[in-house]
Amino acid sequence: MTSWSDHAIWWHVYPLGFTGAPLTAAPEGTPVRHRLRRLESWLDYAVDLGCSGLQLGPIFASETHGYDTVDHFRVDPRLGDDDDFDHLVAQARRRGLRVLLDGVFNHVGRGFPIFTRALAEGPDSPAARWFRPGDGAGGFAVFEGHDQLVALNHAEPAVLDHVVRVMGHWLGRGASGWRLDAAYAVPRAFWREAVTRVRREHPDAWFAGEVIHGDYAAYVTEGGLDSVTQYELWKAIWSSLNDGNFFELAWALDRHNRLLEVFAPMTFVGNHDVTRLASRLADPRHLGHALAVLMTVGGVPSLYYGDEQAFVGVKEERAGGDDAIRPAFPDGPDDLASHGMPVYRLHQRLVGLRRRHPWLVRARTKAEHVANRALALRSEGGEGEVVTLLNIGDDAYRFPLDVSRLAVADSCAGTGGPDEDPALVPAHGWRVLVPGP
Repeated sequence: MTSWSDHAIWWHVYPLGFTGAPLTAAPEGTPVRHRLRRLESWLDYAVDLGCSGLQLGPIFASETHGYDTVDHFRVDPRLGDDDDFDHLVAQARRRGLRVLLDGVFNHVGRGFPIFTRALAEGPDSPAARWFRPGDGAGGFAVFEGHDQLVALNHAEPAVLDHVVRVMGHWLGRGASGWRLDAAYAVPRAFWREAVTRVRREHPDAWFAGEVIHGDYAAYVTEGGLDSVTQYELWKAIWSSLNDGNFFELAWALDRHNRLLEVFAPMTFVGNHDVTRLASRLADPRHLGHALAVLMTVGGVPSLYYGDEQAFVGVKEERAGGDDAIRPAFPDGPDDLASHGMPVYRLHQRLVGLRRRHPWLVRARTKAEHVANRALALRSEGGEGEVVTLLNIGDDAYRFPLDVSRLAVADSCAGTGGPDEDPALVPAHGWRVLVPGP
């Protein structure tokens, strides 16, 4: 039976930034601010975009950016409370949108109550067993040098019990799954036990791990997850466009095909941790090329809020260096600047194409013609085929392929007329071809 996730296309929002929440938590006792409800006015926008799910960044009580959690069972007071969460889930469901939550279970903030107890009670206390010994944060390990992020000890049964309770709690309140932050830093055996236990009560839940490097497939086969983030493909898409080297993308897609034999990766061209695509690309004419690849290869696509409006933003390796890629959105879609609408319409068209061909989620993609600045991709599944032609050269390029059976479904200039040669792609252009009538 096909899982609901096979039809998922996520609109990824970082709520603390999206709603304009303060950068640090307010003092205890400060009234709750119900900013999470601002997302309701954007749900129809996500539906109109063609998405079927709302992927939320961290929403639980934290000290600053959401990844330094202090209470996994409480909505961050800067965003709201349980009623605000329940309302958002209900409004999303009314529109057919599922909700994916961001689970930070590799580390916690220094204000996490059990860590406070560990510092007070000493290294031999039950509380201290929740954390790994190390050189930071009072004698405990921290995550990748960040002293404010205390690493959990995943060999401690109480930590496993806690994570299982947290995931089950919010799935019970209406979430459909979890994106597991820094999944690569957690033992795969921990994930297998955790998700196995959670699935006993929530068999339809979907678990996608953030894996930047390493053995992607092992987090599914050994870790029990459903998917992982496809950073290899993300890098190959923008890098091949910038370098004029489509051999890199062809190689990455061969690797991608092997992953698809095991699972459907979570694919993206932007997220809350990387420079925005519109800033990353050396030539703005190539944004459509990147999106065409994302929407015609296998995987579960995720679109980062603002990318569909060609927002710019550069990630910097410094304190506050993520702020530019996690901006506030206006109160509603009508308040967006009009100059972003052509890119929004482009997203609508290509997301719509993807939804008309849902079998693409598990399609294998072969590079049928590769040159430095021209690439022909054929994605095939049990129900059809899609051919994507990319040209980033300064001259028109005629691909040496027989595409006489195919028609232009979309292109950099819209669909072509009946007399147009579908294999001839203009300079810095792209085309998506499907079987003709």
